[in-house]
Amino acid sequence: MSTVRTTTADALVRFLVAQRTVVDGAEVPLFPGTFAIFGHGNVTSLGQSLESHRDHMPVWRGQSEEGMGLAAAAFAKATRRRQIMVCTSSIGPGATNMVTAAGVAMANRLPVLFLAGDTFNSRLPDPVLQQVEHFGVPSVTVNDAFRPVVRFWDRITHPAQILASIPGAIRTMMDPGDCGPAFVGLPQDVAAEAYDFPEAFFEPRMHHWPRPRPDGEELTTAATLIRAAQRPVLIAGGGVHYSLAEKELDAFVRTHRIPVVETVAGKSSVLGSHPHYVGPLGVTGADPTNALVKDADLVIAVGTRLQDFTTGSWTLFAPQARIVAVNAARFDAGKHYSAPVVGDARECLGELTELLSGWACPPGWNEQASSARGDLGRLVAERTRDTDSPVLSYAQVVGAVHAEATDEDYVLTAAGGLPGELNINWLSKGIATFDCEYGFSCMGYEISGAWGRPSHETKARSSPWWETVHT
Repeated sequence: MSTVRTTTADALVRFLVAQRTVVDGAEVPLFPGTFAIFGHGNVTSLGQSLESHRDHMPVWRGQSEEGMGLAAAAFAKATRRRQIMVCTSSIGPGATNMVTAAGVAMANRLPVLFLAGDTFNSRLPDPVLQQVEHFGVPSVTVNDAFRPVVRFWDRITHPAQILASIPGAIRTMMDPGDCGPAFVGLPQDVAAEAYDFPEAFFEPRMHHWPRPRPDGEELTTAATLIRAAQRPVLIAGGGVHYSLAEKELDAFVRTHRIPVVETVAGKSSVLGSHPHYVGPLGVTGADPTNALVKDADLVIAVGTRLQDFTTGSWTLFAPQARIVAVNAARFDAGKHYSAPVVGDARECLGELTELLSGWACPPGWNEQASSARGDLGRLVAERTRDTDSPVLSYAQVVGAVHAEATDEDYVLTAAGGLPGELNINWLSKGIATFDCEYGFSCMGYEISGAWGRPSHETKARSSPWWETVHT
């Protein structure tokens, strides 16, 4: 077996550069770049390797480690989880600053690769600058703080471990059901240690994002429940975007004339002008929308984790309402005694349509939904109208911006009062043009998120994203 002798850090960077994927028919890097702030643990080895591979792995210095992580999460959301950014920091405050960003990515099911320096594996120089000592547990470092907020966690204590660890991290980040951030700690001495790595480890690899198909029995059960429903409503969640299932969602609700409502993460899954769109539901939703959902006898939840702001802490749905939950994650599909349909949203909607051939909602329910849609329009018009007051409300500001927006403009916000105002008063003009970080409700996301998001999604997929990024 042919080998290449190099450092652990250099082997890691070379491996990441070799990973490829296909987006919109074009071959692109799976890891298109790295956000970095260098210091103890990541400057002398990882930093050196990133510098030598900068033509293939560009690096941008962040102003804060948290901001880098939030930018990476926003990038993952804007590209619909098709590419993954890397964030690297020193051990100490550099690492712990990224923990909040990891929580954002974790709550929103977004892939981000966090690489933090770590204290010396040998412990000979201990305590080093930025090291927090744990007297009774010397193996613990601040990097253990990442464990609750990532899907994959590892600390490399021998160079050979990256042969299994880094591919494992990629599998986790690309798994539709388990998708989330990954963390890898690099002790300073191990990162600089040389090792004979197999040449095959550095060969280019093409990755395809999987689309798991649903189980036949689960589909049949779901179709039976839907056919029996007199007042069904469909909730579009963030999984619709991650599955690129907007066209299939549109076809499904048009074919079966099902009212569709949106979560915060699922907003802009359909246009505000869609004939079956009845608005946003939940705590930050609209009253006409919530009134309709409360009357529903069946809830079809597509790509949503059904968190408390969506369900009103489970007070929004009628007590007798059944739930069909379509989700790539079985954990989410089985919540609240739902009838689960585990699989990719696009594939599930297509197969459900075939099983529901000839069926549509009763006309009376469509009339009620149409009335609710009219009430929503009047509510938004009243809240956003110009009152000639010198002091504008949030809703009026949203209305003024909305009036000037085009279908290519992208709305981005987080936390505070704006999520509720935008959720109700912003009627989406373009598909996948809305990003409100409300899964972790992290203040400041909107600032860094604008940095991390490509300015034009289609162009960013076929050319280096850094050529089109907002700064």
